[in-house]
Amino acid sequence: MTTTYKSEIDTWMLVVVVASMAVCAVAAAAVLLSDAYMPWWTYGLLIGAGIALPLWLFMSTIYTLDTNLLIVRSGFLSWRIPIREISSITPTHSVWSSPALSLDRLRIDHGKNRTLMISPRNREKFLQDVEMLRRGAA
Repeated sequence: MTTTYKSEIDTWMLVVVVASMAVCAVAAAAVLLSDAYMPWWTYGLLIGAGIALPLWLFMSTIYTLDTNLLIVRSGFLSWRIPIREISSITPTHSVWSSPALSLDRLRIDHGKNRTLMISPRNREKFLQDVEMLRRGAA
């Protein structure tokens, strides 16, 4: 069984990120249309870091449950958590950085004092699937 869950996205986060992307796009256009000389990498930085990276993070933040693993991906980062090492999953609204696009999160305690917070769109189904896999791994 392999099931993939997309991250839930808070509306406020979407608004903030889209607004910052718009500011970067306007800044890149303003610099491009001005008579001022700017090196090519300035445009790349504005477009890459200000537009492409946020888009990539929004599209790539996913959680995959495989038979023995929870695989979390967000941008160029990924985590592989063996299902048997998950000791608890609890709801949280922590603001600490994590591969989650919502503050409606699940804190996953695993391994030796390790945690990761995620925000799957369908939390109830995600929790049911993890529990089913944990029973199968026991």
